Amino acid sequence: MATAVIVPLSAAARPRIPAPPPASLAPPTPTTLRSTYEANRANAAEAARMADAHGDRSRAATDRWMAEPGRQLLTFDGRGPGQAVEVLGDLLKADRIAILVPGSDTSLDTYGRLHKAALALHDRTGPDTAVIAWLGYETPGTISTTALTPTRADRAAPHLRTFIRELRGLVGDSTGIALLCHSYGSVVCARAATDLDDIDDMALIGSPGTGADSAAALHTSARVWAARGTDDWIGMVPHTRADLFGTTLGFGPDPTSPSFGAHVFTAGPAGHSDYFTPHSTSLNNLAHIAQGAPSEVSHA
Repeated sequence: MATAVIVPLSAAARPRIPAPPPASLAPPTPTTLRSTYEANRANAAEAARMADAHGDRSRAATDRWMAEPGRQLLTFDGRGPGQAVEVLGDLLKADRIAILVPGSDTSLDTYGRLHKAALALHDRTGPDTAVIAWLGYETPGTISTTALTPTRADRAAPHLRTFIRELRGLVGDSTGIALLCHSYGSVVCARAATDLDDIDDMALIGSPGTGADSAAALHTSARVWAARGTDDWIGMVPHTRADLFGTTLGFGPDPTSPSFGAHVFTAGPAGHSDYFTPHSTSLNNLAHIAQGAPSEVSHA
């Protein structure tokens, strides 16, 4: 507990990395999508210059990487831990869209891991499926009190909900949308999906729980999937929930438990960070979910 408190306080004491405010843009339309990408790349390039001037060469390198030609950024914010929403593939031509929602310890400084996962999924699904890496919130640290409470998820959920609705407005009703939610990201997805009819599938992988007692309690019309790799340490975390001095700790039942009521699929020997490993059982099944092919998913 001492470590959980000291680590976030120490991080908060570090100077925040300077960057311009995000580009002020209206929700993209088919005719403005390209200019949206261009504006956010320009913002990332300016963030790189500011980080360089600040002496943070590591962040400057990340920002420059994000600003490279061809990157398709729907949003970018280089301030502090940073946020970004990136598209792999063609949103306007895709039959299906998969949105990857990451868990704890994801920031611009570790964004490469999320990008690698999105790229692996896109390579597996092919051009008919677009993949979106959604780092649209400030994630908690794994070793912190924030990772034990729904506070960050409660803050993030309205942003994810708004993003999905704007995405639906961009691509129309005929395009299927799947949420693939990893670790703490499954708490974010559960909060955002309640009474949201714009998603078709939601997969919870390596989940500490969702804050709900069952799939039905999520109040979503989406098919709810769940999986945990046999080598994932999250299986050793107690799936409980308790109120302590007005704060909720824990997230309740394991989504892979029979009583939760999700469609449980196999993830093979995946560890907590291995669900998108190329050629793995977990990635193959996540690709089928992303493609809207439930009959191809192998069940546990």
